[in-house]
Amino acid sequence: MDDKKLKKDDWAITLDYLAQGHYGMERSQPVATVLGEEYFSLLEVIVRDGITLKVGQRVYIGDGKRDEVKYIRGRLDVKELTTAAKEEVEPTVKRLVESKPERFVEYFSKAGQITNRLHQLELLPGIGKKHMWAIIDARKEKPFESFADIKARVPLLPDPEKMIIRRIMEELDDKDKYRIFVPKFEKHHGDSRHDDYRSDHNMAGRHSGQDRFERRPM
Repeated sequence: MDDKKLKKDDWAITLDYLAQGHYGMERSQPVATVLGEEYFSLLEVIVRDGITLKVGQRVYIGDGKRDEVKYIRGRLDVKELTTAAKEEVEPTVKRLVESKPERFVEYFSKAGQITNRLHQLELLPGIGKKHMWAIIDARKEKPFESFADIKARVPLLPDPEKMIIRRIMEELDDKDKYRIFVPKFEKHHGDSRHDDYRSDHNMAGRHSGQDRFERRPM
């Protein structure tokens, strides 16, 4: 995958809606905070006149005709969110993970190494070398089919779904230079389609499936 390829969400979930906008805007107009369904983009969007959005509402933000959204005002960091929007982030991430579990289960089956000393599986909270090797050994038999399958085949592994949710939240908070699910981006405010995600550490969708780690003798 080309790390410099634009990664743009076509659909998003509403986290907060302000009918009159907020302090600091050039003029009063309806604005909403949304979270992208695929890349978890945190965006501020200007809403069309006469449209009211509800928290949790799914809206189209792609390149085609948008019924609810006039334009994307810019990207947001978690620290820039309203209190109401912050409270919605994790529950929304959880619902998105639950809605397409196969995407995240696949990560356990295909994640490869980053360097000779670091494996992509180790980026997940709660996974060290012991759990990493247990996952690698289990998936040699066949790919994982569900979160329940992962738990059943990898003894003592913490809840894999919770690992994914926690990792996404950490990436949204920009706590690690490596990215799995939330591509890194350069943030510019303005009336434009999504700003570029650009990073040498983006790994969203890039799973080698190859493990060149060698076991050391016990």
